[in-house]
Amino acid sequence: MRIPLSALVGMVFTGAFFLAAILAPLIAPYGMAEIVGGVWDPASGAHLLGTDAIGRDLLTRMIYGGQTTIFVASAATILSFTLGSVLGFSAAVAGGWVDQGLSRLVDLVMAIPALILALVILSVLPVTLTVLILVMGLLDATRVFRLARAVAVDITVMDYVEAARLRGEGWGWIIFREILPNALSPLVAELGLRFIFAVLFISTLSFLGLGVQPPLADWGGIVKENASGLVYGIPAALIPAFAIAALAISVNLVADWVLSRTTSLKGGRG
Repeated sequence: MRIPLSALVGMVFTGAFFLAAILAPLIAPYGMAEIVGGVWDPASGAHLLGTDAIGRDLLTRMIYGGQTTIFVASAATILSFTLGSVLGFSAAVAGGWVDQGLSRLVDLVMAIPALILALVILSVLPVTLTVLILVMGLLDATRVFRLARAVAVDITVMDYVEAARLRGEGWGWIIFREILPNALSPLVAELGLRFIFAVLFISTLSFLGLGVQPPLADWGGIVKENASGLVYGIPAALIPAFAIAALAISVNLVADWVLSRTTSLKGGRG
């Protein structure tokens, strides 16, 4: 199997981000909240990216911030795809009032902008990582539900699905053995996009003050902490923004390649 250069580059950068997140306590030069220098010290041998607005090592904050950002986004994406796909497939298979009930509930939630709804919910709940993951995952599951249901509706009319029904197979068999393999291609493509949207979403929440709370670090929070430095030409706030962009591009390069590898599954089981 020959891997295109673009996908290989995406794998390398994506793997580097995830590896750094996993090994954060081992590779970070200082403690996450440790003050080790002056305010916005320039890059040096002791601080490769300089220091932040209160004298913490910026490289250390970036490493731990990446760990938190990637963990929250990954967990929320897994939750949204698990819940959204199962409910979307179930609605397509069941039809009738089950389909109508789930679809109208999703329409109701999607009618409210996700960011506004998240801000309202987080303003009355304790902002912990668990709550953030649940809120992000449940809100994003509505988008996955729409995609999964649309794909499954087309698949449920195929002959092999009708044959499975005539054999007396239950919902579980039809969903996981008949529909899921043939819906894999669009879901894989959407997975990369939803992960990136989750990264942007948690970063936005943190920038607005209702995301990851201090002393924990995440990339959106680092932008917020150092935004005032831009007035003085301090680039500390731009570094996490660049990291978010680099992660988005690398993940999408991998997702595009995986989509091209799984496209043959769209037409049926064969």
